[in-house]
Amino acid sequence: METKAIATKIAAAANDKKAKDILLLNMEGLSPVTDYYVICSAGNSNLVKTIADNIEDKLGEDGVFPTHKEGYADGRWILLDYGDIVAHVFLEEERDFYNLEQLWADAPSEAFVENDNE
Repeated sequence: METKAIATKIAAAANDKKAKDILLLNMEGLSPVTDYYVICSAGNSNLVKTIADNIEDKLGEDGVFPTHKEGYADGRWILLDYGDIVAHVFLEEERDFYNLEQLWADAPSEAFVENDNE
């Protein structure tokens, strides 16, 4: 599966569980570590965990598994590392504080919009 398709699938899985402000950052040429960041947020730590769980479940159905996972116990900022794509699921306050969108302002970004034609 191509990286953009995986990033979009991550965004769709987050959207399924009511993640807010889902953003895809194209990191190609900007970061030697990853090609895409998928960033989203939720209003409480239980929902942050639910979103992360759904991302893992949906990608797992396609045989795609994270190589690393951080922050699950606290549920404030869960990072799921899929190699070429890194998913960041934030509690809203944490997202505002760390402001990855501003840190990586040079990265082309696109908001995730659910496709109703599926």
